[in-house]
Amino acid sequence: MTEKLSNRQLRVGQEVRKVIATALENGEARSPEISNAFITITQVIMSPDLKYATVYLTTLNGKNLGVVIEQLTAEKWIFKKLVADKLKLRFTPEINFRVDDTFDEAEKINRLMNDPKVRADIEKTVEETPEE
Repeated sequence: MTEKLSNRQLRVGQEVRKVIATALENGEARSPEISNAFITITQVIMSPDLKYATVYLTTLNGKNLGVVIEQLTAEKWIFKKLVADKLKLRFTPEINFRVDDTFDEAEKINRLMNDPKVRADIEKTVEETPEE
């Protein structure tokens, strides 16, 4: 994301995150796929007008992410109602669920950095760099 979020977007995003996380923790969702999954909401990004909330999440070991996203999307009206009741915003944001793949990307980069060929190149570069 290239644009910087305002303090209001960040604050409302955190509140939406708390409401949805609490609802998941309390078993508010009806789907057994959601109830049985260990879901972590990593971040909520609000649009500048606060009318859209993109909820990034992951599950334990990334299991059943597609099914969980599908079920959450089918039941997003529950979360929208809870956000409307708890936050008292002018507009209740439209909620969109997305998979947070930052952990996968970090693991991929870590694997690349630990590759013997890459490690040898890094050490070679460090040796060739003149000291000041």
